[in-house]
Amino acid sequence: MITFEILCARFTTLQPDDLRRWITEGYVRPAATESDLQFQEIDVERVRLILELRDEMQVNEEALPLVLSLLDQLYALRRRMKRLGMALDEEDGG
Repeated sequence: MITFEILCARFTTLQPDDLRRWITEGYVRPAATESDLQFQEIDVERVRLILELRDEMQVNEEALPLVLSLLDQLYALRRRMKRLGMALDEEDGG
């Protein structure tokens, strides 16, 4: 797990105010401790994704919630399809 400051330092284009806003909006969900926020690797990758969408793909802030929601749905569907495939493989083998 890493801290807010380390996460901001990891990405040159990440501004602390942007990260605070993304946390407030629920795009990134760090664990809160008494003294700081702690980010897991999944949070780091989520920040990387948001930066890529914003900086490289030019997705504006207004569209970001929709794009993230659609990507979350896509990833969830992929996980379900993988589980279904594994269940079918087990059924064929058993």
